[in-house]
Amino acid sequence: MYDYDVVIIGGGVSGCAAARELSRYQVNVCVFEKEEDVCCGTSKANSGIVHAGYDAPEGSLKAEMNLRGNEMMETLSEELDIPFKRNGSLVLCLNQQDMPRLKELYNRGIANGVKGLRILNREEVLEKEPNVADGVFAALYAPTAGIVCPFELNIALAENANVNGVEFRFETEVQEIRKLEEGYELITNQGGFKTRYVVNAAGVYADRFHNMVSADKIHITARRGDYCLLDKSAGNHVKSTVFTLPGEFGKGVLAAPTSHGNLILGPTAIDIEDKEGTNTTREGLDQVLGKVGMSVKNIPMRQVITSFAGLRAHEDGDEFIIEEVRDAKGFIDCAGIESPGLTSCPAIGVRIADMIKEGMGLEEKEDFTAVRKGILKPETLGKEERDALIRENPAYGNIICRCEMITEGEIIDAIHRPLGAKSLDGVKRRTRAGMGRCQSGFCSPRTMEILARERHMDIREVTKSGGNSRIVVGTNKDAL
Repeated sequence: MYDYDVVIIGGGVSGCAAARELSRYQVNVCVFEKEEDVCCGTSKANSGIVHAGYDAPEGSLKAEMNLRGNEMMETLSEELDIPFKRNGSLVLCLNQQDMPRLKELYNRGIANGVKGLRILNREEVLEKEPNVADGVFAALYAPTAGIVCPFELNIALAENANVNGVEFRFETEVQEIRKLEEGYELITNQGGFKTRYVVNAAGVYADRFHNMVSADKIHITARRGDYCLLDKSAGNHVKSTVFTLPGEFGKGVLAAPTSHGNLILGPTAIDIEDKEGTNTTREGLDQVLGKVGMSVKNIPMRQVITSFAGLRAHEDGDEFIIEEVRDAKGFIDCAGIESPGLTSCPAIGVRIADMIKEGMGLEEKEDFTAVRKGILKPETLGKEERDALIRENPAYGNIICRCEMITEGEIIDAIHRPLGAKSLDGVKRRTRAGMGRCQSGFCSPRTMEILARERHMDIREVTKSGGNSRIVVGTNKDAL
């Protein structure tokens, strides 16, 4: 009767974390994702910050998930072979009048159980971060804060779930959800599917699906955040993640190193109606540059290599909603997952899996594997090992992306591994080919050739990000 035991709507970090945790059990799970790959929504366009947990109100689900997710991240990064570093964070207080607000943040962090919090004086702050504003008065220091690559985390969760038996259906857009006597029928652009449980991890669209099955309506606003990314030559401008005191719309504009050595600035917090509105604006980028300049000095803005925007799913109650819907048995919301959603995703995955485990009486698999190995990077090897690798497979000696020093061997691996790359953006998120200073200007034609060859397709079918985003259009095949 049922096609699946559980359907997860959405292939972002929350949906894929839930999929990985469910893959520990004897249960038939599928992830429905409307795009051509995982990590195509909020999860691909954020700061990559692992928050310490002092910001969310005491006793809130955000606070609980943040702290647990932070504590889980180190082990998770080792199991999934992804970059993660505890670089610490600073919340700057720029004048004495704001000290009560800083102390309030400290007290909230202590109440939430954040370890190692300290308030630093001006001299201690400048010793730690010489490039913060000269007028800094004090700062809240959180040593447990960190940085992670959001793409690699999302992709690694999905790959590990897939290897452990979770099916992924891409370019499958849920259009309607119908309640059955038991379970649900999901009407999609690929047909109808019946399932016992639904996990609604649809980001900015989670309210739409919730409201299809429940009389208790929720509302999610798309909150746009604009960012600037600087070249690796600016990556050491600050070593910690540097925040200003949070305001009405979140944690404010930050400056932080990334897990791959760049410097990131942002985000803004602009509420918009368009749930696909990820275009940057002059207004938004001006806000980023103006606000970050108040907390960090001498930022080498000539080193900006790209700008981008992402959408956060802000629920009106300003809280995560992770629960079975009161009047829709078997429908589990994972809604309103904005910051600190990336940090929280490991704990969110466990929470969702525990609910379904209890509801279905699931038993653990004997053959679950928690370990996933990432793409082999020749640059991480010693000279003798690298030379031996290239002799065995010359593709690892052929540099395709000069900015990031990515080889043909890495791109081939990205295409053929579980849930492999199907587009230029898919290759970029898995290997970083195209993420450097030239932003794909040099390597994209060669990467397209590799994609076409390895996927046995015409180069005119290669896309930037799936759908109709073809790059070569109207060209005579014989001229290629």
